[in-house]
Amino acid sequence: MANRSIDHAFTATSLTSAASDPTFAGALSFMRRRFTKELAGVDVVVWGIPFDAATSNRPGTRFGPQAIRRASAIFDNDAQYPFNRDLFAEMAVIDYGDCLLDYGNHQDTPAAIERQANVILDSGAFLLTLGGDHYVTWPLLKAHVAKHGPLALVQFDAHQDTWFDEERRIDHGSFVARAAREGIIDPDRSIQIGIRTHAPEDCGVNILYGHQVEEMSASDIASAIISHTRGAPAYLTFDIDCLDPAFAPGTGTPVSGGPSSAKILSVLQRLHQLDIRGADVVEVSPPYDHADITAIAGATVAMYMLGLHAERRAIAVSQG
Repeated sequence: MANRSIDHAFTATSLTSAASDPTFAGALSFMRRRFTKELAGVDVVVWGIPFDAATSNRPGTRFGPQAIRRASAIFDNDAQYPFNRDLFAEMAVIDYGDCLLDYGNHQDTPAAIERQANVILDSGAFLLTLGGDHYVTWPLLKAHVAKHGPLALVQFDAHQDTWFDEERRIDHGSFVARAAREGIIDPDRSIQIGIRTHAPEDCGVNILYGHQVEEMSASDIASAIISHTRGAPAYLTFDIDCLDPAFAPGTGTPVSGGPSSAKILSVLQRLHQLDIRGADVVEVSPPYDHADITAIAGATVAMYMLGLHAERRAIAVSQG
């Protein structure tokens, strides 16, 4: 016990140190990372946006960041599967807490998200966001594009989110149409995976429908993503309803006929060639979850995003 500690999120003496909290105890930051607003020396920021006022069906994703953090406690500090590395040995990752929002003034929400995201991105850190409904990706995209220029969008989802809307409308089903219309994303290099609904238009974005994903191998899906984005800087957004409700029941608009968590995680594992500039996991809705099934899936997807970033950093170091 002499070398063990608890509440690593507050007691950590280094941003790259491992935690020793029991799974059932301790402060629940994402993967026990230090809670801090200090950005100096930070490689990756994990940030929550507890917002669900744009939801068209079942609300509850405002509790998503809390649930994902809680579920992430299942990850111990050995090498993380399937990356076979301690993600935090050489990569300084913090939990920045949550976005500050006024629950009574939703029209200010997009600007608040974009403004706070800009502060994080200006530090040079990679930003991994925990939602929240899928509307939050719209201001996040704007913040990332302000830093990196237009991005390819890689979207895992059951819905295209290409419904036309008015400029000031707060809606989680329209951010892709808005981003394509305003030149935020490059539709010709963007791709959606797992779509199982119809929308009025595709906005020029390539689609791998649910039935295609069912018939393809994980390797083929990953190859299609890498081939279509053609090396462009990309933003990776993962709506948990991409997964079949059997694997992610806790979400606002579940759609049957989706892929398993095992298959999609296998796809994610193979995306280390993608130049991912930012990422999010959205639409985890704990009120409709069972035994943390969806929260665990969301936390695992987020961990894989960290794993991909760690691999790209390691490749960059090895290449000088």
